[in-house]
Amino acid sequence: MASEIMDAEVQNNKGEGDEDRSFSRSDSGSGEDSLDNLFPRCNLTPSLSPRKRTTSQSKTEPPLLRTSKRTIYTAGRPPWYNVTGTTFKEAFVIGLCGGSASGKTTVANKIIEALDVPWVVLLSMDSFYKVLSKEEQELAAKNEYNFDHPDAFDFELLITVLRKLKKGKSVKVPVYDFTLHSRRKEWKTVYGANVVIFEGILAFANKELLKLLDMKVFVDTDSDIRLVRRLKRDITERGRDISGVIKQYNKFVKPAFEQYIEPTVQVADIVVPRGGENFVALDLIVQHVHSQLEKREITVRSALASAHQGQPLPTMLSVMESTPQVRGMHTIIRNKDTNRDEFIFYSKRLMRLLIEHALSFLPLKAVTVETPQGSIYEGKRFSGKRITGVSILRAGETMEQALMAVCKDIRLGKILIQTNHDTGEPELHYLRLPKDISEDYVILMDSTVSTGAAALMAIRVLLDHDVQEDKIFLLSLLMAEMGVHSVAYAFPKVRIITTAVDKKVNDEFHIIPGIGNFGDRYFGTDAPSDWYESDESMDY
Repeated sequence: MASEIMDAEVQNNKGEGDEDRSFSRSDSGSGEDSLDNLFPRCNLTPSLSPRKRTTSQSKTEPPLLRTSKRTIYTAGRPPWYNVTGTTFKEAFVIGLCGGSASGKTTVANKIIEALDVPWVVLLSMDSFYKVLSKEEQELAAKNEYNFDHPDAFDFELLITVLRKLKKGKSVKVPVYDFTLHSRRKEWKTVYGANVVIFEGILAFANKELLKLLDMKVFVDTDSDIRLVRRLKRDITERGRDISGVIKQYNKFVKPAFEQYIEPTVQVADIVVPRGGENFVALDLIVQHVHSQLEKREITVRSALASAHQGQPLPTMLSVMESTPQVRGMHTIIRNKDTNRDEFIFYSKRLMRLLIEHALSFLPLKAVTVETPQGSIYEGKRFSGKRITGVSILRAGETMEQALMAVCKDIRLGKILIQTNHDTGEPELHYLRLPKDISEDYVILMDSTVSTGAAALMAIRVLLDHDVQEDKIFLLSLLMAEMGVHSVAYAFPKVRIITTAVDKKVNDEFHIIPGIGNFGDRYFGTDAPSDWYESDESMDY
């Protein structure tokens, strides 16, 4: 399946120095980009039909295929960390530089198509223009502000964002409003890149920025063609007159290219003449990126299966007391002959008990209240800011009702993790987390944990979103000792809470004696589906 743009498709943005790129897709290196062909094809009056893009764009769509009945997640992100939970595999960052209207976005899109890898982020410098003062805004309105100069960009913020993105962290990208010359209040969250393609007119103009680029590509397009594209854009879509466009080009765009952009071709690893039409150069780029990604492949599940054998259970594990009531409910849900109604009923009872037990580990502070009788009662109250529940789909979602029943107005998030049946590794397919989750205590829920591979990935996702490790509670109805050790070894501050721990895992990574495929038994479905089954719901 062709690669999809993940999270920050900050492309085709109308920046100031490198404004609209709508023509670069079809016109890159083509014969129609000539001064002779410009005026017969270009109306000198404003065109009303093209849709004007006024802000830097951001999307959060994972690779997926939508049908009339369901959504199929087609490609997942393999582990980017080792068995210790530490980020091991940084994103591969490709820097694209070139003059305004050189076809950088066209090259970026063609690289993405040819790469055919999931979870690619396309990030543009257009999102990092500085907020203008009132005086600077007045100059911009009269086309007297130089948006092609390095001082027009917030390099400090750009470097911080790209550095975090390269390390696999969640980042927030500003949304720049080019009509108001300011940033909007809402910022877009970007996360989960295997490959980052960063493009901009001054992508190579900063030394610290250059250190973050694994490959540097300069898109070299003839200056006449670039001028033609700017004229087309500004006349047909922005209603500007020819003299004004040429004046701006001569005063700001051309000098900036000659002084700041063109000299950076010396640091490029590859120079791509003619932009997106140079298929030989694009093929070389794609081959190199593929070779680098192959070197970074790691395995997690097999390493987990052979680790931590014979060690005592960690102190951060809390197993509910096996009272006759709890053991009786386990007897019912473990029984292969239990019908679905009873399985659901007693699973829900256990989930409610498990949630209540987990809440007892939250931090509390002493408070006093006055009773209706006028007396003072010495009590307790949650001392944290907020609690958020996050389920590992699909089986973990069954625990949400129990959580909502005891935690009023709780926020919920979801993470979809599936097993790649070719590699046996867990893959991240989808996530939806509440805003500002970094400040919360997080109840992470899954029905069963065997090797701990999916739990490790989910915890790593939370940490990448700046949730504190000691504020994560992993809850599961049933765990294997192997999974408990794996999670505790990688993340020793995470609290692990369950109703029972089984000792064995078979060669297929199923818990023994186990509970079977919890998701199938709960939802009444057949064998695990490749499209929606969490890797933990089959006791993985």
